[in-house]
Amino acid sequence: MRSPVGHADVPARPGREIPEATVARLPVYLRALTALVDGGTATCSSEELAGAAGVNSAKLRKDLSYLGSYGTRGVGYDVDYLRYQIAREIGLTHDWPVVIVGIGNLGHALANYSGFRSRGFRVVALLDAATTRHEELVAGLEVRPFDELEDIVGTQSVAIGVIATPAVAAQDVADRMVAAGITSILNFAPTVLSVPDGVDVRKVDLSIELQILAYHEQRKTGQLPTEGASA
Repeated sequence: MRSPVGHADVPARPGREIPEATVARLPVYLRALTALVDGGTATCSSEELAGAAGVNSAKLRKDLSYLGSYGTRGVGYDVDYLRYQIAREIGLTHDWPVVIVGIGNLGHALANYSGFRSRGFRVVALLDAATTRHEELVAGLEVRPFDELEDIVGTQSVAIGVIATPAVAAQDVADRMVAAGITSILNFAPTVLSVPDGVDVRKVDLSIELQILAYHEQRKTGQLPTEGASA
């Protein structure tokens, strides 16, 4: 994503660490800004952006204050410019090579997800240990043996790996990724990974998300668990 014409990059405030909670919300703001741009909106207020992102405006202004000052009093935010600056802050103005390991149903779905490329990620390889899947074509890429991981990471300068394997295989896959030089892992396997310092892991557990929704749904319907009920 190039800087909008007529605007210069504005660096984040030097020496100021952005809180993890704010970092987690930046992609949400980016998605909301992209929708506004696609809808033809050139400028918006903090209240409008907060509403589009599903947060309160005070929290949004606080979050954006960690990045710098992009709003104009009485005018609001230049939507396309703010979108670029947030994308730059979270590293999406680069082209990030990604490798996906585990090409079952979930791996297929991830490989076919068009949102990767539009958000700065390029899937360069699909790997699986099962020989029956080798040479299968998924999203225009040939599934390759997992043993080729090290060579692919080296030649493609891969820093991000996605694990979509069964839980029993996930730790071994993570170990191989780390040894090969991957420093960021997105884990879809239902297990906790152990990695050394300097390696970031983000865990996506769909069953946990559904259980959280079930908790809230139970309370909305008034079906609270009875005291002393066994698990």
